[in-house]
Amino acid sequence: MNSRARGCAEDLEWRGLIHQVTDEVVRAHLDRGGMTVYAGFDPTASSLGVGNLLQLCTMRRLQQAGHRPLLVAGGGTGLVGDPGGKTEERSMLTMETLAENLVGIRGQLERFMDFEDIGTDSGALLLDNGDWLWPLSLLEFLRDVGKHATVNAMLAKDSVRSRLEGREQGISYTEFSYMLLQAYDYLHLFDEYRCRLQVGGSDQWGNIVMGVDLIRRVRGEQVFGLTTPLVVKSDGTKFGKSEAGNLWLDPARTSAYRLFQALLNTEDAVVGRYLRYFTWLDRSAINELDAATIERPGSREAQRALARQVVALVHGPAEAAAAERAAAALFGGDIVGLDEALLLDVLAEAPSTSLAHDMVTGSGLSLVDALALTGLSPSKSAARTAVAQGGAYVNGRRESAVDATLTTADLLHARYIVLRRGKRDHHLLRVSRSE
Repeated sequence: MNSRARGCAEDLEWRGLIHQVTDEVVRAHLDRGGMTVYAGFDPTASSLGVGNLLQLCTMRRLQQAGHRPLLVAGGGTGLVGDPGGKTEERSMLTMETLAENLVGIRGQLERFMDFEDIGTDSGALLLDNGDWLWPLSLLEFLRDVGKHATVNAMLAKDSVRSRLEGREQGISYTEFSYMLLQAYDYLHLFDEYRCRLQVGGSDQWGNIVMGVDLIRRVRGEQVFGLTTPLVVKSDGTKFGKSEAGNLWLDPARTSAYRLFQALLNTEDAVVGRYLRYFTWLDRSAINELDAATIERPGSREAQRALARQVVALVHGPAEAAAAERAAAALFGGDIVGLDEALLLDVLAEAPSTSLAHDMVTGSGLSLVDALALTGLSPSKSAARTAVAQGGAYVNGRRESAVDATLTTADLLHARYIVLRRGKRDHHLLRVSRSE
């Protein structure tokens, strides 16, 4: 037994990461170490989303327990599209788009695994199933794979049945064949790397079982499948979806700050679950955070720990620290100290108003007028009251003088002024540059 693997199954169980297994004996294999394990990632976009994070974290845990991870990018299956979880046909990717997407996700996959020493028992490999699917002829595929799969069994899979029940959508033969292609992936990886475990989300159960069955039929060998739960919010919607769209692992598409804020807004009902899924905090630390959520929900200690840990995992500790500082600055800290890019990122979802530069020259623009102009106050009289009561802020600084004005001295990076009323209502003034 590999000493690193001891307790692997029990830890995965405690973290809620084992949803289904094809055979209970797989738990013993997990605790022995040395298994080759694979998970697939289809390049449907140029970046993986936060929804992929559970599989990445699970594979990382398995590698740390002494198992060898194979990360398979779907350069072949990506052109077909998995019908699982979809109510209608996916848009077909072009070869050019697929190639671009593969480049994008490869770099992200490499950040989560140790690829340094591929000669060791647990050194990770990054593979592209296009390498073995593209050369495969149709007749060869039908003979060697199709003959072992009954249409009856394929029709019984949830991903297919749900589409057939929707008369208007249906399912094309292209998507219908996806599960056979995935089963062939498992067979190829078994033959080439002695892979004996496939890991995927619970929506992949039917595809995984088909691969397990194919290897049993054509090789007479027992292999295993393990699914993790689908990660959802308390209302049942997908984790990684926000009002503004998907949360991506690519910082160019979702900044470290935005990811930090999204995680900071995690509901109390699911934050403990997410801490187990996505962080390497130990049991005592997570149990303490669970207690804090119950006893001091307003402190949001668990959410802050989740945001700090996940952003550090995805973007690095420095970016996580910067995102946390930016969040603190926005709600009462030093906005003046933020660089321009981070300032704009922090205020990306705040409303803004453009002003001519001459409005802040000379005696400047009355703060009362600015609050009314931006809609932070419904009227000038309400604005005066807000200022007098200490509820108005300029660049994070409380301003209680009713006759205060905004001038060029208040400009951040020579063109911005941040107004705030109360605790959360922000507005960005964009001042044109002087001529």
